[in-house]
Amino acid sequence: MRNVTRITLAIGATAMLSACGGGLISSRERPDEFAVQRQAPLVIPPDFELVPPAPGAPRPAEGTASQQALEALFPPQTRSAVETSALDRAGTAETSIRSTVGDPNTYTVDKGTTTRAIIAAPEGDGQAARSVIPG
Repeated sequence: MRNVTRITLAIGATAMLSACGGGLISSRERPDEFAVQRQAPLVIPPDFELVPPAPGAPRPAEGTASQQALEALFPPQTRSAVETSALDRAGTAETSIRSTVGDPNTYTVDKGTTTRAIIAAPEGDGQAARSVIPG
């Protein structure tokens, strides 16, 4: 039993060492650290029309942080032909539509007791909200 264990360990060690590569450390190809040179810094020709920016002023090409956030969240997009057609057919809404919806003379569709319960719910921060699953 000892011989089987020794042979298994020897085969395992040989397999692991075979993955280390072939040869000595000195035979590896590696870059010559003495052949590396420093490059000269880039030189920008002077432009005498430029004025140094004021301290704390935003960069002119970047804009303000709020503009960058809005552009990141809502990138400018062109509307497709279908969307443009649908918006043209819909027309424009009346400017006072929000105030006339609550008017008693406005006709609305009754959605039932659930809608009435939602509308009659007290206003709050939602700390006392409950969820009931019927069934």
